[in-house]
Amino acid sequence: MNRRTLFIVPLLMFGLIGPLHAAGIIPLDDISAYLNKMTTAKTAFSQINPDGTISKGTLYIKRPGRMRLEYAPPSAALVMAGGGTVAIFDRKSNEPPQQFPLNRTPLSVILKRDVNLNQAKMITSHHSDGTVTTITAQDPENPDVGYIELIFTSDPVALRKWVVTDESGSQTTVILEDLETGIELSSGLFSVPAEMLKTKQSR
Repeated sequence: MNRRTLFIVPLLMFGLIGPLHAAGIIPLDDISAYLNKMTTAKTAFSQINPDGTISKGTLYIKRPGRMRLEYAPPSAALVMAGGGTVAIFDRKSNEPPQQFPLNRTPLSVILKRDVNLNQAKMITSHHSDGTVTTITAQDPENPDVGYIELIFTSDPVALRKWVVTDESGSQTTVILEDLETGIELSSGLFSVPAEMLKTKQSR
């Protein structure tokens, strides 16, 4: 699995927001309000990889600034956001995790303390197909790396999946089950240094 597509390192430049009168579109203010109400969340996910294989795992969110995608065996992958850093672990490797500043990734769009998608410079598209609403985000300083599409349903607003397109055009799709929100989650789940120490001690 490409470690870049595994995560959400695709990034990009500011573009025009689609018209709010499109059929079935969820306004950005409503999506922002939904994200701002989410303090903690947990759900199972299925990931469709670029080669067509499927990985499964559990997603944990603790806003602001923290997320954990824990992949089930046989995958050894773990993606964490915490302490202003995003780290991609391969727990079968002796190499340290790849690390990136959180504010340079599209994850920052949904994990920041006060989400305002109308002002988020990474948002390049906002549209609906009449059934779901999609927002697209990229890093304005690295438009060639790729982008992420976040897909929401309405009544009530809910994040259902995201699609990462990397620099080669390969796509990774993460499909979420219903989010369980308002639960207790230990801050240790999102500590990159603690995970690095745990990984080192297990070798």
